[in-house]
Amino acid sequence: MSMAKIWLFLLIAVFASVSGGLSRSLPHRTKTSVLDVAASIQRTTEIFAFEVKSPVEEEKSVMDSSSLALQLNSRISIVKTSHSDYKSLTLSRLSRDSARVRSLTARIDLVIRGTTGADLRTFGNGGGSRFRAEDFESPIVSGASQGSGEYFSRVGIGRPPSPVYMVLDTGSDVSWVQCAPCADCYEQTDPIFEPTSSTSFASLSCETEQCKSLDVSECRNGTCLYEVSYGDGSSTVGDFVTETVTLGSTSLSNIALGCGHNNEGLFVGAAGLLGLGGGSLSFPSQLNASSFSYCLVDRDSDSASTLDFNSPIPPDAVIAPLHRNPNLDTFFYLGVTGLSVGGEILPIPETSFQMSQDGNGGIIIDSGTAVTRLQTTVYNLLRDAFVKSTPYLQSARGVALFDTCYDLSSKSRVEVPTVSFHFANGKELPLPAKNYLLPVDSEGTFCFAFAPTDSALSILGNAQQQGTRVSFDLTNSLVGFSPNKC
Repeated sequence: MSMAKIWLFLLIAVFASVSGGLSRSLPHRTKTSVLDVAASIQRTTEIFAFEVKSPVEEEKSVMDSSSLALQLNSRISIVKTSHSDYKSLTLSRLSRDSARVRSLTARIDLVIRGTTGADLRTFGNGGGSRFRAEDFESPIVSGASQGSGEYFSRVGIGRPPSPVYMVLDTGSDVSWVQCAPCADCYEQTDPIFEPTSSTSFASLSCETEQCKSLDVSECRNGTCLYEVSYGDGSSTVGDFVTETVTLGSTSLSNIALGCGHNNEGLFVGAAGLLGLGGGSLSFPSQLNASSFSYCLVDRDSDSASTLDFNSPIPPDAVIAPLHRNPNLDTFFYLGVTGLSVGGEILPIPETSFQMSQDGNGGIIIDSGTAVTRLQTTVYNLLRDAFVKSTPYLQSARGVALFDTCYDLSSKSRVEVPTVSFHFANGKELPLPAKNYLLPVDSEGTFCFAFAPTDSALSILGNAQQQGTRVSFDLTNSLVGFSPNKC
């Protein structure tokens, strides 16, 4: 072989090696995803035949030496649905979801404008305060069957512990439970908590830091009263106290929570709410947890997953920045850089997902909102790109807040373009098709499960989080997404 041929061979080999290395380092974009239409439709009919699980079954928590894990369940496994068909269930869920979104955006708007306690009372109560007459693991369940998107976990309240179901909510800080004597209580699965039966129950005085940290509070006979209202009209009012909270076999003393004597709304089945927000009164903050994570089971499933505290982000997780609002510490903001459809990045300015200096805008992760909300211009770009890529799908009339729906009744499976979220350093989170094409009835109508909002605030909802372990590293300000880690 001549010297020239040898050099040519070496150059080709080097080029092949370098180009191969470059191709491996380029981000791989998932272009399509398969939706199992038949399986999704079947689940919409099966939920009406689910047998409600015994509470004793749910008290079995997963424990190890480094973390505490509580079982996380859908509400459908706790309380039998009152709806007669899947479409009425869907409409109920979407109506409640819209009310929650209005509540979250209104709270942000009030904070940006600069509020007082009086403003918060007016917002929370439609014009007046009711005070004149607010390393661990547990199972998670879906709240779809009662027209809400909440997930439940079973915890013990008091000493000895009274086991109850509580709604999990990353958009709230104050935890509370319905308490006797009950002036006005809604129906729940377990007996109403009786404070006199607990040896660790203690009222908080008005001078305590916990009482002063409440958004809405009042002093009566030297004790602290709380009030929390939600956008759908649900509310709770009562004494702010400290109690023992038991997760599995671990008991946590002096946890500040509300003992609600006047409670109303759509929390049917649950005894109260476990606040997982970022404020000082939230459950993770009171535990001094360095991290927590959850995996939300399918909205129409009676299976369970876990809520974990102080467990590390899985090594294979897609990592994104976690941001906080300087004016409102409750919400967890996600560092999104863009969206793609079918592997093609959409022409969306990165500023569309960023928070302004006054705390407006950005995108929060919320376990209580079902459908992801995007600024209208962003939503239109996403929807139009998806519609353009699916000319082979038969369109159907819109349903409630969904304006893009399809008739898939003649199909058992369908391949659709993948929708992905993109984060810093080229990280991509491709969504499975079942997380953005949702059945809205049992006849084969599926809708594109995103919605526009006039607010600057965007929300990553639980429909898009299902089947993915979402890990919040509070120490290092990171969020990890681990598909199929329930």
